[in-house]
Order: sequence, then structure tokens, then C-alpha cells
Amino acid sequence: MTEWLISALLIAGGLFILIGSIGLVKMPDFFMRLHGPTKATTLGMALLLIAANVFFSVESGVINIKEILISIFLLITAPITGYMLIKSAIHHELKAKDGTKGMDNIEDN
Repeated sequence: MTEWLISALLIAGGLFILIGSIGLVKMPDFFMRLHGPTKATTLGMALLLIAANVFFSVESGVINIKEILISIFLLITAPITGYMLIKSAIHHELKAKDGTKGMDNIEDN
């Protein structure tokens, strides 16, 4: 049963990373491209680290703190990095694609 759980976590994590990477390549402007790595890829990496934690915990019989700390660090730093990149892009007046929702009032600031 544990092997099925680990396999499901690995497949789900890989799919989220794939979707986030495709979003990074396919989106038309910087503001939209940032969603792929900060949302889907972060969740995918967290799922992979959970799978690793389950695997090594079952194999050794001890809960591994390394994977938990890496997951927490990743889930905290990725959104903060995305926020800082967006603020930098707005500060440098990087233009968004016409019709991007929510970006209409940036020129007013």
C-alpha cells in the first residue's frame, strides 16, 4: 500500500512540475509566466519531497527531518521570490500584454 501512495505522490508531483514548466514557456508575458514556477512547480516539488519522506521513513523506520525542512523552506521562499520579482517588474515599468486582467491600473500608480 505504501508503494501505491509513493507512486501516486511521484506522478502527481511530476504532473504539477510539467504543467508549471509548460506554463512558464507558453504564457505571453512576464506577469503570467511567473505563475507556473511559483504555483504549480512549487506544489509539484512539495509532493516529490513528501514522497521521498514517506519512502525513507518507511524504509528506515525514522521520520526524516531533512525533507520536511526542505519542503517548508520551498513553500515559504517561492511565493516571496515571486512577489519580489513582480514588484521589481512593476518598478521597472515592464509592460504587460494588452488585455491582461488586473494589470489595467498599474500605469496609474
